[in-house]
Amino acid sequence: MDGGLWDASAIERARPKPRYWLHALLLLLTLVTTTVVGAGLAHSFAESRPFDFDTDLLGYVQMWHDPFYLLDGLPFSLTLLGILLAHEMGHYLAARYYQVDATLPFFIPAPTLIGTLGAFIRIRSAILSKRILFDIGIAGPLAGFALLVWPLAAGMSLSKVVPGIATRGELIFGTPLIVRLFEWILFPGAGVADIYLHPVARAAWVGVLATALNLLPIGQLDGGHILYAFLGERTRILSRVFILLLVLMGFFFAWSWIFWAAVLFFFGMRHPVIVDPSPVGSTRTRLAVLALLVLLLSFIPAPIRTAGL
Repeated sequence: MDGGLWDASAIERARPKPRYWLHALLLLLTLVTTTVVGAGLAHSFAESRPFDFDTDLLGYVQMWHDPFYLLDGLPFSLTLLGILLAHEMGHYLAARYYQVDATLPFFIPAPTLIGTLGAFIRIRSAILSKRILFDIGIAGPLAGFALLVWPLAAGMSLSKVVPGIATRGELIFGTPLIVRLFEWILFPGAGVADIYLHPVARAAWVGVLATALNLLPIGQLDGGHILYAFLGERTRILSRVFILLLVLMGFFFAWSWIFWAAVLFFFGMRHPVIVDPSPVGSTRTRLAVLALLVLLLSFIPAPIRTAGL
């Protein structure tokens, strides 16, 4: 044992060979799906009209006739994938630093609202120390947030005022505090519903939402691991309390919170077994406060809701 770290080699299973081809294939497919969505967003933004999902997602057909159509979607897709990659590589590099076996990121392509369901890494060996669990858990959201601030600032500077644009589409997107701060600085006097986000800013918005979701203090989410590093088994009770709060938010803000509460309750409550119970220390406590600040800046009570509801 050196520096408070445990040698987990005796209990690790044989490491499977990395499937680099699978990581590359999923990344390529996700690049395609997010670029198609990005092209639709870019054309909607250029024409100052709401994003029309039925029309703009025809880009999956359009790209076969005119591949250059996709070029307009690259600012969105590359920004979004860069933010997701920074988040997952934060976890990955922290894991490798502590000699914890972890896979490279798996991206999840999907012909959805944003073109992806996110990305994840798999931890394939034991995490025996609270400090290691904390460091791996917090590295992702802090890395992703540190990166997304820059494209958010750039994208907000490219955004524009279109009266009532936020309420004219099929869906209404919520605004986190960090985006609101940029709006106050760059568009003083503009109405909340009048600011049309540039696709780069929209990609950063997705990154902000992903950061907030991951920092929720529940189960296997990054926030859950951070809380577990401080409170241990008591976190299981608190996780259930926070899940109940999500259900209540589903009734008052957005029904999607009920779906996420169910997913987290049935599939995301487990924590790794911790052998070394040493406290995380004052430095990590300050980092946890920083993570809480990031959560407050990123959280959106009603991220996406249907117009009229």
